[in-house]
Amino acid sequence: MNCRSIAVLVLAWSAVSILITGCFGKQEINDLAMVTAVGLDLYGDNQVSLSVQIVRPADARGQTGAPSGGTGEPIYSIQSQGRTIFEAARNLARFSSRRVYWAHNFVIVIGEDYARRGIADMIDFFTRNHELRMSTWVVVTPDKASEVIATITGMEVVPGEAIDKLFRYNQIVAEAPGSNMMRLQESFLATGAEPVLAKVQLKPRGISNKKPNQFGSLKQVVLSGAAVFKGDKMQGWLSPKDAKGLLPFIEKVDSEIAIVNCPNEPGKRTTLELKKLKQTMKPGWKDGKITLRIKQKIDANLVELGCSNSYAVVREQLEVKLRQQMEDQVKNIFDIAQQQYRTDFLKAGQTFHNRYPQEWRKVAAEWDDYFAEADVTVQTDVKLTSPVLKLKEPTSGKELK
Repeated sequence: MNCRSIAVLVLAWSAVSILITGCFGKQEINDLAMVTAVGLDLYGDNQVSLSVQIVRPADARGQTGAPSGGTGEPIYSIQSQGRTIFEAARNLARFSSRRVYWAHNFVIVIGEDYARRGIADMIDFFTRNHELRMSTWVVVTPDKASEVIATITGMEVVPGEAIDKLFRYNQIVAEAPGSNMMRLQESFLATGAEPVLAKVQLKPRGISNKKPNQFGSLKQVVLSGAAVFKGDKMQGWLSPKDAKGLLPFIEKVDSEIAIVNCPNEPGKRTTLELKKLKQTMKPGWKDGKITLRIKQKIDANLVELGCSNSYAVVREQLEVKLRQQMEDQVKNIFDIAQQQYRTDFLKAGQTFHNRYPQEWRKVAAEWDDYFAEADVTVQTDVKLTSPVLKLKEPTSGKELK
């Protein structure tokens, strides 16, 4: 038998082997428990409590009535405990008749106690999990994470998907960072930067679609604010107002609302939409002292004029007020970072390291102290425009000119 014949036989046998084993290791969808949300809480003596939200395909089709044999609930939650996340994940098999499948997970919710203890184990476990997507959202809650993922809220039938869409459309509010697993891992491993995660919490819905006696008893998940970390340990919260000052330092801001008081008219307000916000941070180093110069360039549209005078009359004054408000916003978030938490979640260290790599070696070990003493200056340029031709406030009974 010549070499050519041997080669043909080898190729033929390889093809047959592939055909025979082509179905080996396949996963039938009916054998999988599709996870759409994960919750992490502390349990007992420093153990992990892992909660997962699993979708019921038959009951999550958006029907008003449950299919035959269904429960009517689109999801169900199971919970297990363990000394580590992996052990708790394996223990889910005690309660699930299907194999837990992570690839469709939308969000990981971390309880505050867990976050303050440290999340290094969570980052390690989920970044090693080959099924989990790095685009999965990661959030912190002051409530029990198990309660958050079990709450059916919003317009979506699957709570995990509801939180996913809160992130996707929260950009127009600009009150919480878009914190996913990839960004968390990057900030955790980066030089001169600390992690920041979005905050979610349960609040009364306020309006019941069912019965009057349920008013205030129904809850919804609210995405607003942020949790600040030093290393892997949570240090505290940022309010939604504070988070507005944070976002331009860590991600692109596409839209934001600013409300300013009308000049010389107490109680009257004008609403502006920030359509373009470009911000830069330039570090300096002189005589062992760090300086940080923040520059902002803002294009804003007038969307609601509440002043008695026309836009043409108050435009320049509104620009001055907006400029002062935005500069105060930056100074406020620096006060929180430098004095309250003494942790650099604004990426100042990363910027300094890139510009002064030699000097960074001298200050890296004591960066928190250098950062806390850094001198910060803010310069803001504002351009305000009106997208409509109305220059005068509408007055009842009079024709608008």
